[in-house]
Amino acid sequence: MIAEEAYAEVERLTRRRARNFAYGIMLLPREKRRAIAAIYAFARRVDDIADGSLSDDAKREQLEGLREDLASAPGEDATLVALADARGRFAIPGDALNALIDGGVQDTEQKRYATFDELRGYCARVAGAVGRACVPVYGADEPKRAETLGIALQLINIIRDVAEDWRLGRVYLPQDELERHGVSEDDIAVGRTTPEWRELMAFEAARSRAHLDEGLTLLDYLDRRSAACVATFAGLYRSTLDRIEADGFDVFGGAPTLSPVAKLRVVGAALAR
Repeated sequence: MIAEEAYAEVERLTRRRARNFAYGIMLLPREKRRAIAAIYAFARRVDDIADGSLSDDAKREQLEGLREDLASAPGEDATLVALADARGRFAIPGDALNALIDGGVQDTEQKRYATFDELRGYCARVAGAVGRACVPVYGADEPKRAETLGIALQLINIIRDVAEDWRLGRVYLPQDELERHGVSEDDIAVGRTTPEWRELMAFEAARSRAHLDEGLTLLDYLDRRSAACVATFAGLYRSTLDRIEADGFDVFGGAPTLSPVAKLRVVGAALAR
């Protein structure tokens, strides 16, 4: 498969599957946009394996096979062809891509997190690594800021996806914080939005916003279009968190959605920054 065809496929995947990412990367010049789409498609594949219906052993086998694929010729796989070409154009670090796989493997082995320090390490693998993979494409040597931004977005995902993660047998909210706020896993199982739940989630939201503010210092190191891209998807995540908070942190009836008009307002604000 030639690179042009592979890039077309990963861009189609990004438009179809990305909730917020696609609105940001449409602001990038073509070469950068295609490279970011290739990284997204690879991360999506890791997620799809980790969240799929196979046994944990089978998931780990597939993930380790994907790791081997990273180190070999891409063959006819569109995602791997596009990613290999992007890595030839930009200094996308292999350790970040392997960290994504490590995060997928971790999802097959660990279903609970005792403390936030444990959870943050996981977030650094599954989302901070995306930031570290993308930041050379944006054109900045700021991996720690990019990692912090990725962690912030993952923390918002965790708040948004509590019910979905429960159905997958996972609770990412730290166990010590659940206990401290008087929230049980039974509350999660039946979707109780008690005062204790809202207090816990307000605490989680504040920490997510603190990470987001710290991660967004990355914008000062990016060119205008790359900064607009990052500001767009970060703004969409912030708007989603604002909606969740306005709804009293009732995340059990399905994830909130932003209208196309609301999304375009975020894009406009990012461009005007």
